[in-house]
Amino acid sequence: MEGKVIITAALSGAGTFKSNNPAVPYSREEFAEEAAKCYKAGAAMVHVHARQADGMATHDVELIRATYDAIKEKTPELIVNLSSAVGLGKTPEQRIEQIIKIKPEMASLNTNTMNFSILDRKTGRIVFDYIFENTFTMIQDFGKAMEKNGVKPEVELYDMGGLDNFLLIMKQGFFSEPINFNFVWGVAGGQKFRPEVFVAMKNALPPRSNFTTCGVGNDEFPAIMQSCLMGGHMRVGLEDNVRTPKGELAKGNYELVEWAVKVAEIMGREVATPDEAREIMGIAKR
Repeated sequence: MEGKVIITAALSGAGTFKSNNPAVPYSREEFAEEAAKCYKAGAAMVHVHARQADGMATHDVELIRATYDAIKEKTPELIVNLSSAVGLGKTPEQRIEQIIKIKPEMASLNTNTMNFSILDRKTGRIVFDYIFENTFTMIQDFGKAMEKNGVKPEVELYDMGGLDNFLLIMKQGFFSEPINFNFVWGVAGGQKFRPEVFVAMKNALPPRSNFTTCGVGNDEFPAIMQSCLMGGHMRVGLEDNVRTPKGELAKGNYELVEWAVKVAEIMGREVATPDEAREIMGIAKR
């Protein structure tokens, strides 16, 4: 089996709330505690969408900075990956400002303009409907800003079209290698997890690339298992899924990390430390 496996915990997202699972963090103290537990469980990186007091996602730089600093103060070893998708209706300037000012080690770079919705999986009824805008200009400008400020992009792929979009922008030559991709499965508006599509996307990646994967709801654990089997990395967390494989509400992000560690053990792969993850992903330690 190829190399060590990086486990990422996506702590909250913008669309999961305490009403979905009481363990979803809102305050900077809750984020710091969740992150520390994830590190102890085996995570090398946490992905963060900071929240307002009422639980809504925020683009406020100082709120995001406070959450980021709280995590780093409690667990300085962790890689903190900030989101450039900071909530509904935010301008490109609002989305990239906090990345430029805080300069995390890594940040998400989305590649598709797409439906990004919540549907009742049983009835197909639309609960929430939204267009997630990521134009070619935004991919270019966000990518350049990240590279200029020493922030390693995590390139989010929701389908093969997103990869093709990125490959077009990549021809400009400003992305530093290795390129780090994250396959996102199960978003209503994106690609449902299908093993054969996973293989096709993995085979279409450019040379000297890393890939991880995450899946929404029931797609989470089949997706991370295939990623680990194919030599890739794994992302779990309450942003993507609030339950364990047994169907019970997860006690916290850390419990989902523990399940990912079990997957790695079954596949015969060692779990990467944060410093090993930095080396794999081409992140200079600060």
